[in-house]
Amino acid sequence: MNASQPPVTLDVLRTLHRIHRQLADLRERLARGPRLIQAHQAHVQRLEQRLAQLQAEAKALRMAVDEKQLQLREGEERIQRYQRQLNEAKTNPEYQALLEQIKAVKMANSVLEDEILEGLEKIDQFKLTLDQAQADLAVAKTELEKTRQEVQNQQPLIEAEIRRVEADLAHQETLLSEEIREVYHRLLRQRGDQALAPVEGESCGGCHQQVPINMISKIKLNEVVFCKSCGRLLYLPE
Repeated sequence: MNASQPPVTLDVLRTLHRIHRQLADLRERLARGPRLIQAHQAHVQRLEQRLAQLQAEAKALRMAVDEKQLQLREGEERIQRYQRQLNEAKTNPEYQALLEQIKAVKMANSVLEDEILEGLEKIDQFKLTLDQAQADLAVAKTELEKTRQEVQNQQPLIEAEIRRVEADLAHQETLLSEEIREVYHRLLRQRGDQALAPVEGESCGGCHQQVPINMISKIKLNEVVFCKSCGRLLYLPE
């Protein structure tokens, strides 16, 4: 081998680390899809609950106004009845008592009319909030379906890319010497894609602790070297 060329193992370690990071990214993308769908589903559910609550409040407002309108009609009927009785009153006390009852019912009806008007105004204002809630829910459902379709379309592509990269990984692993391969697999079981790290300057690219010069020299001689701080398998970048 030409002295200016790095040992083959260093190239392999670089490639393996790149592939592991690529796989980690692909697997994260694959897992992110269902999480995005779940997030959109949760958002839709919250908006549905809010809409149901608003609809219940709107119904309660409408029922309250309807009840007051019924009371108003009953009051008007009582006034009509009292007026008929007024015409038939035989004594002055009876006449005065009926006048007082008519006056009281009219006052109560006046209060009811004000409350009904206020209630109708609240219903009109509340309708705007209800319409906005329905619009927000419609948008959220559209976004959910859009995300679900995007994830459904992307998932097989990502899975195919993962299979391709995994095949590349398996090939690269066969290029390791038996000694390094054993250490490499042990670290993979322990640390996953964090098993390797480049030496950046004179520091470990994983934990950023200093790597002694003599250890860097050993790496150049194709020896297995671990970071003393984090235990990663070290290699030299290009």
